[in-house]
Amino acid sequence: MHRKLKAPAESPARGADPEVRATVTAIIDDVRARGDDAVRELSARFDGWSPERFRLGPDEVEAIVATVPAQVLDDIRTVQANVRRFAEHQRASLRDFEVETEPGVLLGQRNIPVAAAGAYVPGGRYPLVASAHMTIVTAKTAGVPRVAACTPPIRGQVPAATVAAMHLAGADEIYLLGGVQAVAALALGTAGIPAVDILTGPGNAYVAEAKRQLFGEVGIDLLAGPTEILVIADAYADPFVVAVDLLSQAEHGPDSPAVLITTSADLGRQVLDHVARILPGMPTRDYAAPAWRDHGQVIVVDDLDAAYALADEFAFEHVQVLTRQPREALERMRDYGALFLGEGTCVSYGDKVIGTNHTLPTRRGARYTGGLWVGRYLKTVTYQEVVDPAASVALGRLCGRASRVELFEGHARSGDVRAAKYAGDPLPWADAPAEAAPPAQVTAEVAP
Repeated sequence: MHRKLKAPAESPARGADPEVRATVTAIIDDVRARGDDAVRELSARFDGWSPERFRLGPDEVEAIVATVPAQVLDDIRTVQANVRRFAEHQRASLRDFEVETEPGVLLGQRNIPVAAAGAYVPGGRYPLVASAHMTIVTAKTAGVPRVAACTPPIRGQVPAATVAAMHLAGADEIYLLGGVQAVAALALGTAGIPAVDILTGPGNAYVAEAKRQLFGEVGIDLLAGPTEILVIADAYADPFVVAVDLLSQAEHGPDSPAVLITTSADLGRQVLDHVARILPGMPTRDYAAPAWRDHGQVIVVDDLDAAYALADEFAFEHVQVLTRQPREALERMRDYGALFLGEGTCVSYGDKVIGTNHTLPTRRGARYTGGLWVGRYLKTVTYQEVVDPAASVALGRLCGRASRVELFEGHARSGDVRAAKYAGDPLPWADAPAEAAPPAQVTAEVAP
């Protein structure tokens, strides 16, 4: 059983808005049909941005980076080192191998980077510098040879820190271009923007819908919606810290849910009081206030068992555990994008600096996928080789029988010819007259 000290005023939106879907479809169709001309017109319409070319040259990048304060550049390098270090450990966990499953039968696995990745770094409400680290550094650590990165101008200005982060992360191409037109150009390719094999990075509802529609023509990392935070807290948690952390994610936008599940009604009431006091003074209150009003929740449960179970039902992007023994959550929870254990860390660390990736599943996507990581830029492929003729004979005979059960005569014959070549098995079908054979049928009697 649980009760709500604060219930949401609205239910989270599910799926794309029909108007968003239609707008995105029209933009993609336009870019597909007219290429760079469409991209230029769309950029001028939506961003007031129509330069001679969207790709920044080396001299332009160098000049932009030179405008960024030294401390900002140092911080970018530090954060990228953190992201790279963790990504390198992830890459090391993925092993190529070859095994002899039976005498003379070799099966293997290889992890091959995609040839080209597109990194989208949004810049609507804020310049999301950290998204450059999460996409480009991770792709380069995976071994992707070509990374094309796009970010929009912000109110007609070049986002210098974002461009610097893209450059320092190792982007091979940097385009000052945003929105659906950027994503479509990367996916479909134009004369000025060669196509990529996978699109990664967050974005607004239009960018997310574009990735959904383009999936299949190009790979994507995941489909992400508004940022989510869920805090699990017991009576040992500091209610002021809980309130601050909930609001830290609510400021992403008016659709961002912020939920507290607690075993202590007293703590829940204190958190509500702190939020009411802190929220009016936040510079980002225009985003955080409607998010908390419409999507904020405070839920009281009987015990931590109930808290973990309910949190798994939410399957949120970020789950912060502020309890006496936070590491219990590692064994008790299954469905989350990322866990933040104890008061010493917070979701903001993951968003900005600590090194784990901040591109994570939302809208209960954590039930079936994790977030962006080096593995998303790799294709895990297999191969086989049979070096012992006796093994090929055994497999050929088995393949013939198994294929004919499924009525795949052509498959069966590929096995037959190897059994014939290496063991002299007869091939009655090879000597048969060249006439149309009736389709094979497998029938079974059914009891009345």
